[in-house]
Amino acid sequence: MITTVTLNAAIDKTYALDALRTGRVQRVRRVTAVPGGKGINAARVICQLGGDVVAAGVVGGYNGQFIAASLTAQGIPHELMTIEGESRICLNVLDDDGRSTELLEPGPVFPMERFGELVSLIGRLAGRSRIVVFSGSLPAGLPADTYARLTEAARQAGAAVFLDTSGAALAEGLRAKPDWIKPNAEEWEQLYGEGPLKDEEALVASLLRGAERFGVRIVVTLGADGALAAVCGELYRIRPPRIDAVNPVGSGDAFTAGLALASARGMRLVDGLRLATAAAAANALSPSAGHVRREDVERLLPLAAIERLA
Repeated sequence: MITTVTLNAAIDKTYALDALRTGRVQRVRRVTAVPGGKGINAARVICQLGGDVVAAGVVGGYNGQFIAASLTAQGIPHELMTIEGESRICLNVLDDDGRSTELLEPGPVFPMERFGELVSLIGRLAGRSRIVVFSGSLPAGLPADTYARLTEAARQAGAAVFLDTSGAALAEGLRAKPDWIKPNAEEWEQLYGEGPLKDEEALVASLLRGAERFGVRIVVTLGADGALAAVCGELYRIRPPRIDAVNPVGSGDAFTAGLALASARGMRLVDGLRLATAAAAANALSPSAGHVRREDVERLLPLAAIERLA
């Protein structure tokens, strides 16, 4: 089983417009609203690909009730901790030119006096899981070392850990030595801390040094340009299939889902990277974040190119 953890769960709402014009009243052509947050997106994709998954996390208020009810309706097993306050809404405005504008609410404040409950929840689920995926931002009220403390709890219970976050939460989380991290290029540059990486050659060199320095497996996602992966002294260039993207939001979460599912199934590294890439591309074909069709993933699998560079 895989457990995904979303500490700042959300309702992902998407508005379709012909164009976003500020300062004017506009009518939305189409609306979708689904439970979201990076870990929930990953859980949905794992479920859609036939994996055994539980979506864990923190919710609050009426929005939290919607998130729980929607996960149930979608057939996604979940264990959610409820706190006071209102879970956030993340609004994505899509226009006819393919541009995406995101407006992200902050979400509720986590009460630190209940942190022990959260650790117990993660430890219990990790004891039933091969992999625990920690994804997304930390809610207000939780310290920067939260993912490090939860990673330690998960690993003590015997699970491998995938960490997909950014900033101080990622830097502190690395101290607990997760098995994988998945920053994007900007997040990696901020984490690595040796100044701007001017081109892919500089990024490749930094990845090899960083993997040795941090002692973890690293995938740096590059949006439509694919990804780079540094694993046990080897480096891979990942090139995605060419598609006509509808909505790229959530593709990074789908990549994480594919990689975690492949690892849970014991697939070879190259095959896992290919599945992750196909899942990310399939997500971009959907108007909703964290949603893939299995037939799209299967069609895109052979079109994902994985090249070993070093």
